[in-house]
Amino acid sequence: MIDRFLQLPASLAERSRVVRLAGRLGPIPALLCHPDWVAAAPMVLWLHGRTAYKELDSGRFLRLVRAGIGVVAIDAPGHGERKDARGEEAGASLSVMRELLPEVDEVVEALADPVWQGVFDLDRMGIGGMSLGGMTTLRRLCDGHGFRCASVESACGDLAGLYDPERGTRPWGTTFPAAEIGPLDPMGHLVGFAPLPILALHSEADRIVPWAVQRGFLERLGQHYVQRGADPGMIEVKTWATTGAPEEHSGFGKVAGEAKTVQLEFFTRWLRPGG
Repeated sequence: MIDRFLQLPASLAERSRVVRLAGRLGPIPALLCHPDWVAAAPMVLWLHGRTAYKELDSGRFLRLVRAGIGVVAIDAPGHGERKDARGEEAGASLSVMRELLPEVDEVVEALADPVWQGVFDLDRMGIGGMSLGGMTTLRRLCDGHGFRCASVESACGDLAGLYDPERGTRPWGTTFPAAEIGPLDPMGHLVGFAPLPILALHSEADRIVPWAVQRGFLERLGQHYVQRGADPGMIEVKTWATTGAPEEHSGFGKVAGEAKTVQLEFFTRWLRPGG
């Protein structure tokens, strides 16, 4: 058992297991949290941001578990139990995202194994992520999937708007070639984005992922919903002028509790029976 697991709140640790799920390129370290490990429960697959790890923000997981929703959180490539230099390099962001993207499906496939006795209800799945994890979430939703809802925070679906040397905002001074951005950019793959309830949380003062770029993506996503005959009101947005978080990007600072409550209400509404 790793030290970070020992630091989980006792009420969460007793409902959690740290495992390695089968992946095509090797085992995927995962934290599995479940309300009782007996009855089938809806679940949220959570993807952390760059420089973080799967056990981070256990308060989010505990709230979900207490509401009857399981959580599956994995270490992104180069992070946590599989940490390497990429975990600290902003220039490796798209490399990490490229490897993480197919692992979303590999994790779902692994949870279907009879060893888990169906305790995670794969017909009632949500997905979400923070920053790089949120960007990966948005890209995954551009192709066929089984998720019912999604929540992203401090993320962006217009990667060219962030990183393209011709027009990007260049967070941290980082740019990538257009050919590298294109396959991973949600904005360029919206044709396959099946409308679903989605919650976006963001600080309007975010200095890492500027709100203006994400706002533009969400507006375009809303237009896509209309074109598909869906209600753009399924896209929920909650922002704060400032939060006091580091770089106005990580953790929502003084409004962290409010952000977690908004997200919990969202997932409960769409994943619990009757949602």
